[in-house]
Amino acid sequence: MVDTAAADPEPLTPSDWTTLSDEKLLEVRMSDLGLTIAGTELESRIAEMNAELEARGLTFRPFYYLSDEWFTPDGVPGIAIPFYLAHPRLAKLELKEMLEVEGGDPESCLQILRHEVGHAIDNAYALRRRPTRRRVFGNPAIEYPEYYTPKPYSKSFVQHLDHWYAQSHPDEDFAETFAVWLTPSSEWRPRYAGWPAAKKLQYMDALMRSVRDKAPRVDNPEEVDPLRRVRKTLRQHYRTKRRHYGVDYPNFYDRDLRRLFSDAPEFAGNLTAAQFIGRIRRQTRRVVADWTGIYQYTIDQVIEDMIARSRELKLRLAVSEEQTRQEFTVLLTVQTMNHLHSGGHRLFL
Repeated sequence: MVDTAAADPEPLTPSDWTTLSDEKLLEVRMSDLGLTIAGTELESRIAEMNAELEARGLTFRPFYYLSDEWFTPDGVPGIAIPFYLAHPRLAKLELKEMLEVEGGDPESCLQILRHEVGHAIDNAYALRRRPTRRRVFGNPAIEYPEYYTPKPYSKSFVQHLDHWYAQSHPDEDFAETFAVWLTPSSEWRPRYAGWPAAKKLQYMDALMRSVRDKAPRVDNPEEVDPLRRVRKTLRQHYRTKRRHYGVDYPNFYDRDLRRLFSDAPEFAGNLTAAQFIGRIRRQTRRVVADWTGIYQYTIDQVIEDMIARSRELKLRLAVSEEQTRQEFTVLLTVQTMNHLHSGGHRLFL
């Protein structure tokens, strides 16, 4: 006899929650969203991905499913795609909560998919066991770091995803190199000519030729943390995600803020620094994100700290708004890069 009182309720359908306010929607459990890939724009992205694999002569096709974030489980030839890409209402919520939608446009979605397919094909053919693969990319058994400090000008690694991601771990180096190799318009041979990374791409080219007609060695259809089993609410999910991408280091902006703004009596009638920063916050955040490749949410937390500190120091504009805007953009970029190189750049792998 089934205990219906203790059983989980039936999943909702999008028609049940698309009209909810953000506050109400945040209370919905992720497992209750009732989402599928079928019938969404993700189908066309996956079709494009398969076409790129076919163009390279690869018979391998990963499987795809929805979860809470982008990832490829260890030992699984499948890819988890974040739930918010399966419905525009959820993409809108993601934008509000995280200030950007990772993979939300066709180009960036394909860019991430190429990277994840690199992990999936690595799993499918157990490539990390090969001595040459380990020699070229490093030992995949090395533990993932909580933080890493990239070298932006290094030519030993390809550049595909933001944050110089190939430098974070040997497996990420492999996946990024695969993604560059796979990208139709990458022109990797002339682009990386003379770089040490070119040897990795040449090895990848030979490696993919060696497996393109072979059946995968690993056939593991397990879906790790599929959305239908993720019991946390959207509110709990975003609380954790924001904490992960937040900043956690002391205020050391005072000297730079005092150089840019002033608390001198002669400027008492000018716009406050806190008001000015708040006014240019969105535009500047986007500019710095484009320059540094760091998540807008992380940059926004730096801005939030600067606003709070400016208010505490009672700072006001001392020069024209245009000059201040330009100098503040540079200041924010420097502070964001300091955050990156001081070990504060958080991985979300």
